[in-house]
Amino acid sequence: MTLRTLLLSAAALALATAASAQEADLILFGGPIHTGDEARPTAEAVAVEDGVILYVGDRAGAEALADAVTRRIDLRGTAMFPGFTDGHAHLIGIGQREMTLNLEGSASVAEAMRRLAAWAEANPEGPIFGRGWIETHWPEGRFLNRQDLDAAAPGRVVVLVRADGHALAASTAALEAAGITSASTAPDGGEIQREADGAPSGVLIDAAMPMVEALRPADTPQARRQALRTGVEVYASQGWTGVHNMSVAWDDVAIMEAMAGEGDMDIRVYNAVDLAEAEPLLDGGPRATGDGRVITRSIKVYADGALGSRGAALFEPYADAPHTRGLMQTTAEAVLPAYRRALEAGVQIATHAIGDRGNDEVLDWYEAAGVTPDARWRVEHAQIVRPSDLHRFEDDGVIASMQPSHAIGDLHFAPARLGDARLEGAYAWRTLIEDGAVVVGGSDAPVERGSPLIEFYAAVARRDLQGFQGPDWRPQEAVSRAQALALFTTAPAYASFREDQLGMIREGYEADFTVFDVDLMTAPVEAIPNGRALLTVVDGEVVYRAEGW
Repeated sequence: MTLRTLLLSAAALALATAASAQEADLILFGGPIHTGDEARPTAEAVAVEDGVILYVGDRAGAEALADAVTRRIDLRGTAMFPGFTDGHAHLIGIGQREMTLNLEGSASVAEAMRRLAAWAEANPEGPIFGRGWIETHWPEGRFLNRQDLDAAAPGRVVVLVRADGHALAASTAALEAAGITSASTAPDGGEIQREADGAPSGVLIDAAMPMVEALRPADTPQARRQALRTGVEVYASQGWTGVHNMSVAWDDVAIMEAMAGEGDMDIRVYNAVDLAEAEPLLDGGPRATGDGRVITRSIKVYADGALGSRGAALFEPYADAPHTRGLMQTTAEAVLPAYRRALEAGVQIATHAIGDRGNDEVLDWYEAAGVTPDARWRVEHAQIVRPSDLHRFEDDGVIASMQPSHAIGDLHFAPARLGDARLEGAYAWRTLIEDGAVVVGGSDAPVERGSPLIEFYAAVARRDLQGFQGPDWRPQEAVSRAQALALFTTAPAYASFREDQLGMIREGYEADFTVFDVDLMTAPVEAIPNGRALLTVVDGEVVYRAEGW
């Protein structure tokens, strides 16, 4: 052992002894530990006491805090990170995806309809609801329509939502039950797509989608709790220790708070309540459970639609559909009163904006409301931004909440939707970060799979899962591995006002850890999405352990 090593070990032992007379109830060691802390990027061991990180350093220093009942977890060469947080997802939708017809991964119209037919046979009674189809890879090259659904499930009420949640396909029986005919008109911000004779095709976009919502069986609190519980279990198994939960119904806040009170909330949930149900939050201000597992401090607003369904609001027409520039979902007059009330109440605003016009208008609205950086308001998605607008995120202290997997899915159709010129400023993660803006990483599950490994890969590779990137997909916007780690750790901690508690493996921080069987900081990039979560730790307690590990 060198003199330097001896001195470092002695210093570590002295630090551990001086830290307190406390004794660690958990020590983790035996693999690379990436702390996310620039002052100490790696460590050999971590000691935890009462859910708080007591010590970060070498193994000897951690063991100096042990007693006869200290638990130890040997990482066995696997890699540990600060707990990963999904900065944008829909927790109840994740659970419902597991409980209804899941069309995720369907390779064609034909395959999606085979899944529908099988579901209909297995579930012969009642309406059929499902989600997850996306046509951008399909050989048929088109949306689902009512004829597809009618052939697969004759006479049944069927409603199948596109993966992005901004379009759906309804069967003839569903259209009839909802009273949608050739004479029907869509609400502002929505579209009823039509066949050549004017009859509805079955495709409803954005604000038209609620026209069939009454067909869905009434939710009970028990069913919603089951969906939320399923979502929590799925997310813990993926390695997420937390989620920023978007578009939350107010009644679900009470359900999640009750779950936390009963010890049934394994991960941290930071809620953004849907604007239509936000009056109690605007009146009462931010709220949290005693253990901090469920915090409700944000309001979700929709400014425009999605790029895939051509609902994202653009300044110029879509390159592949010159008749449309997308759909704004609201106006300044409608949202500014709520924005100003939110500022007064200390409530964060998180506004969905995908198109360049949508992003420009939201930034204008924020400025008109008088937003300041300490409010930490967010733009959710921030996908297509004019280069001249990118600096406004840093200038105004607005957080860009972005989903890397959108870019590796959208690369197959975004060039056709936008043309090459508008790809400058699209999915511009690195430019925003290097301009000084805070960029939060998320998945938008159930729109996407909801895997931290896929999201990390997408951020650093900017290629799809087969390694394809396409011509001039702005490879310079890929981020470094350190930047990608921050997207899912320190950035969401900041965006939820908890940067002094979460996001790093540092003494005094909450003991939230994610362990993968792949070292994200050193493994070949192509190996990252093929890894798996092995261990998820929240407040020093193991909430998920992979089978056989």
